Amino acid sequence: MNTDIPLETSTRHDQHGRWPQAESVEDFRHNLAAVHARIAAACQRVGHDPASVRLLPVSKTKPEASLRLAYAAGCRVLGENKPQEAYRKWEAMADLTDLRWSVIGHLQTNKAKLVARFASEFQALDSLRVAEALERRLQAEGRGLDVFVQVNTSGEVSKYGLPPDEVAAFLRELPAFSALRVRGLMTLALFSAEAERVRECFVLLRGLRDRLRQDAPDGIGLDELSMGMSGDYEIAIEEGATVVRVGQAIFGARAMPDAYYWPSAGEGETN
Repeated sequence: MNTDIPLETSTRHDQHGRWPQAESVEDFRHNLAAVHARIAAACQRVGHDPASVRLLPVSKTKPEASLRLAYAAGCRVLGENKPQEAYRKWEAMADLTDLRWSVIGHLQTNKAKLVARFASEFQALDSLRVAEALERRLQAEGRGLDVFVQVNTSGEVSKYGLPPDEVAAFLRELPAFSALRVRGLMTLALFSAEAERVRECFVLLRGLRDRLRQDAPDGIGLDELSMGMSGDYEIAIEEGATVVRVGQAIFGARAMPDAYYWPSAGEGETN
């Protein structure tokens, strides 16, 4: 955080499940503009360039028609949690040749072949078994993949991600996987209305990255920090986020609670 003035930015988790549905291209344009304005304001508070923050619109659970409206409003990369859902959408929307896909949810090894086939980015790498499965499938496809290492900064057993003290050793293993282009770290903060507890997760990830970058293995990039979702991305930006994953503030609330879609993924994956 590049400021000596304490920041008192609140979360917007009170909006979770209440965001209005985007039902037209104009709705999407309006919502995207509003999010970009909040990104710019958060950057201004800490002296960051808004161009240094990438907005990743998260389309998980939304129907193809909504995704096509988002595309018409200018979205060219979309984030999805479940590989199978993302793969189906990729197939159905193959006519949009410049649309790229980021998989941001937990990956089982038996789904690695799907991600290797279509994704341009995977943000939830947290095991060598998944790295090995992706490497094997990517080599067969003749493709590379940008990846982020997921870190559990909240200490919740319900969340995926490596404990912070295991990340350095994990990174040392990754140069063996030439198809995986490590870009940085990702985290899901505590889902809480207490902004300071949320901020602590982002501070932890940035501090960890700063320490790891001093002796990162060759070829391992740690420039990117993917942190912050619809309810807390402004706090994340204040603490150094370079990628924010925003779903409901762009697409509108989802029809069912997250646990309905991901009963095993734990709480907090709200985007």
